[in-house]
Parts: sequence; structure tokens; C-alpha cells
Amino acid sequence: MTAHSPTRRAVLTTGVAVAGAAAGSVALAACGSGGSSGSSQNTGPAPAAPPGTTIAALADVPVGGAKSVEVDGQPAIVSRPSGTTAVCFSAICTHQGCTVAPEGAKLHCPCHGSTYDALTGAVEKGPAQRALPPIAVKVDGGNVVTA
Repeated sequence: MTAHSPTRRAVLTTGVAVAGAAAGSVALAACGSGGSSGSSQNTGPAPAAPPGTTIAALADVPVGGAKSVEVDGQPAIVSRPSGTTAVCFSAICTHQGCTVAPEGAKLHCPCHGSTYDALTGAVEKGPAQRALPPIAVKVDGGNVVTA
């Protein structure tokens, strides 16, 4: 062999390193980006629409339950603790940014199984460790509007 020819060990080591890097990229992509998986990287503050923006009809939100909505173009959850009150939270899971979905009085993250209380936004089961950011709303007539 000449000094310029790679050794068998060098070729195998390089091949393993390249394969490992490619596998790592695929694994990271599966946990993070947007698309049809329902995930998003926006885990910052909750969206803020101008005050008075209607986000749902109060009658469309079940008492003790929740409904998926959009606030300022971002996914959100509006919940109805009583017949005359409503609360709202960002629907972006605080674990890794997937969009949570309402199921009765719970909000479930389809990506890693976190569960939140739909009426408070508090984490009930991890891996998420932070509550969903609240969005200020009020009931105005028969609508839930931004406050």
C-alpha cells in the first residue's frame, strides 16, 4: 500500500461515522419539525390577537370541555369551566412543540403522551413540565373574544 491509499480501518470508520450522522439526522427530524405530524417549533409566548377578536361561539364549546381554535393564526384551545365563563391556552405542547388535542376535560399531545387539564392548562402527565401559556379571553354576548 502507498501512503496515499486509505486503510481498510479508515474506510470502515468513515462509513460508520457517515451512517451514524445520517441516522441521527433522521431521528432528530422525527421529533421536531412541522408538517402533517401536528408539531411546531413555536414554543414561545401564546399568540395575541387584537382585543375583541372572536375566536369561538360560546355555544360551540361544551361546558367542562374544550375545543380547538386559532388565535392570530396559531393553534389554541378554548375551554368552558362553567356555562358563562371561558378560558384559552396555546395548543402548543411545552415539551417539544406538537399541537395538543382536546378529549373531554383533557388535552393530549399526540407526539409524546403529555396530558394537560383543559380547564387550567396545567400538566397532568409528562414528559411536559410546564403548563400551556394562557391567552386572555372573555365572554362577550354569545362569543368568546380576546381580551
